[in-house]
Amino acid sequence: MGPPKPLGMMWRIYPRLRDRWRGLLDRPLGDPTVSLWPGPALRPPARAYVPPTGEARTSVTFCSGAKSGGFEINLDHRKLKTPQAKLFTVPSEALAIAVATEWDSQQDTIKFYTMHLTTLCNTSLDNPTQRNKDQLIRAAVKFLDTDTICYRVEEPETLVELQKNEWDPIIEWAEKRYGMEIGSSTSIMGPSIPTQTREVLTSHLASYNMWALQGIEFVVAQLKSMLLTLGLIDLRLTVEQAVLLSRLEEEYQIQKWGNIEWAHDYELQELRARTAAGTLFVHLCSESSTVKHKLLQE
Repeated sequence: MGPPKPLGMMWRIYPRLRDRWRGLLDRPLGDPTVSLWPGPALRPPARAYVPPTGEARTSVTFCSGAKSGGFEINLDHRKLKTPQAKLFTVPSEALAIAVATEWDSQQDTIKFYTMHLTTLCNTSLDNPTQRNKDQLIRAAVKFLDTDTICYRVEEPETLVELQKNEWDPIIEWAEKRYGMEIGSSTSIMGPSIPTQTREVLTSHLASYNMWALQGIEFVVAQLKSMLLTLGLIDLRLTVEQAVLLSRLEEEYQIQKWGNIEWAHDYELQELRARTAAGTLFVHLCSESSTVKHKLLQE
């Protein structure tokens, strides 16, 4: 087992992860969402697989595990475990740094509901639903049947036009990018998704590993849209753009009727945090993201 790496050394490479996260949030707005107005909206909380809250710890380190082949997290020199008592081991050093930083940011009390990366790692390690890769892919593809941006209203005219202007460019991008036909519908049954489209999406998702697929499903659950998730992961959209597009109708109603400031602000920030964490998780699990040791010494 390699020697633990204290957070004091990690802060020299943490800015890279921080900047990457901010990059997902802060890229300049552009088409097709340039006309979107800022404003929060209420959204029901997403399901989360987390253990109960606990007492805070005093130190966090991570190290490479000789037996596990991954990277372990140590809290007060004790190995972190999953809710099912498995050794908490992540596949990349960059993800280990991100998780360790998430733990180190906790104050007097550990609040697991704010630790989305840790939650995703626990889900990937414990696999509480006991699904294999094919089952995860089929579940993800099924989201196309209820994709938010494929369902359109017939009135009022201003909302119809807003959906057309903001959602159509994303559908057109996805059709061109992945070579598949999607479309939209005002029917309660939604659009008819061609078999070939499902096959193309299935083939694309098969290129991701199990960990990344868990992250993709998590993001889709936040946005209620596979197409917005693809745009986000493919860097076509920022987190802010994807979140606003996912609740276009809510934003329209808020502009018309007003909002509950404290509640909507909280829900907006929470949704952005979950979406950003899920997107970062997918990227850290999909790439070769080993941090070279020389960076720790610069």
